[in-house]
Amino acid sequence: MSGVHHDITAPGPPRLEEVSDGIFAYLQPDGTWWINNTGFVAGSRGVVGVDSCSTERRTRAYLDAIASVTDRPVRTLVNTHHHGDHTFGNHLFAGATIVGHERTRTAAIEWGAPMDAPVWEPVDWGAFELAPPFLTYTDGVTLWSDDLRLEVRHVGTPAHTTNDSIVWIPERRVLFCGDLLFNGGTPFLLQGSVTGAITVLEEVVAPLGAETIVPGHGPVAGPELIDRVLGYLRFVRDGAVEARAAGLAPLEAARELDLGEYAELSDPERIVGNLHRAYAELDGLEPGGTIDVLTAIGDMITYNGGRPLSCRA
Repeated sequence: MSGVHHDITAPGPPRLEEVSDGIFAYLQPDGTWWINNTGFVAGSRGVVGVDSCSTERRTRAYLDAIASVTDRPVRTLVNTHHHGDHTFGNHLFAGATIVGHERTRTAAIEWGAPMDAPVWEPVDWGAFELAPPFLTYTDGVTLWSDDLRLEVRHVGTPAHTTNDSIVWIPERRVLFCGDLLFNGGTPFLLQGSVTGAITVLEEVVAPLGAETIVPGHGPVAGPELIDRVLGYLRFVRDGAVEARAAGLAPLEAARELDLGEYAELSDPERIVGNLHRAYAELDGLEPGGTIDVLTAIGDMITYNGGRPLSCRA
C-alpha cells in the first residue's frame, strides 16, 4: 500500500548465519506475521535459494545479503509452500528456476496478489509480479550444489498447508523446514491440518536426525524444537476435544483456554484459527479440506480486540 513504510530493521535487522560451510540461514526478526526466514547454499557455479520474502524491500535486502557472500547467481529457488511471505518475492530472482510442489504452484496462483486490510495492518508490498514455481514435483526432487546433495521432499500430507516441502541436506544434518516449525511464534494450521502436522513432525521430520534446523520463523534451532512444537500441536488437539465436547464454539474455546507455557509465543490469536481447523477434523473433515476461512479469520480479529492483526513486514 502506498504511504506505508515499515523499517525492515525493526525490531531487529535481518542477519546471515552460516549454519554449515557454505550453507546460510537468512533470519528476519521478529518472525511475526509476514516476516519469515529464508536461506541458501552457495556453490562454485551458483546459489540454491530456499524461499523468498513477503515484500520487495525485504526480498531485495535478502538478495543483497546473498551478494555479500558470493558473486555467483541464484540459479535455483525452492519454495517450501505457497504462502506469500515465502513466495511474493519470487519475481525478483531473475533467471532462477523456481521449484516447488505442484500444489504450491496451484495455490500460489489461486492466492494471487498481496493483500492486507482488513485482516492485517497495512503493508508496503512494493512491486509484485506473480511468479509461482514452474518446475514442479509430486513427491520430491534432488538438487546438487557442487557435490552437496539437497533433498527436496513433499511431506506427504497436509500440515502447515496442503503443499509443504522440506529441504534436507543429509551430509551436513541441516534442515530447512519452512513453516512446519516456528521458533518463538505460534504455529498456524488454518490451511493445513493439526493431526497432519503432528504426523509429519513425528514420522517425517524427527526421524531425519537433523542437528541444525532453520525454521520458517524465528531463530535457528536444534532438534529440541520439534518436541516444543509437537507439544503445542497436541495442546491444540486436546483442547479442541474438550471444548467441543463442552459445546463451545472455537472463539469461545480460545477465550476459555489457558495458554499456559504457550502464552509467551507471538501472534497468539492463531489459536482461534487452529481450533477452527481442529474442530473441522473432529467433525470428520479430511486433513487440508476446505473450511470457512473467512469466519475463522474474523474470529481471530475478534480475539485480537477487533483490531487488524499486527504486521511489521
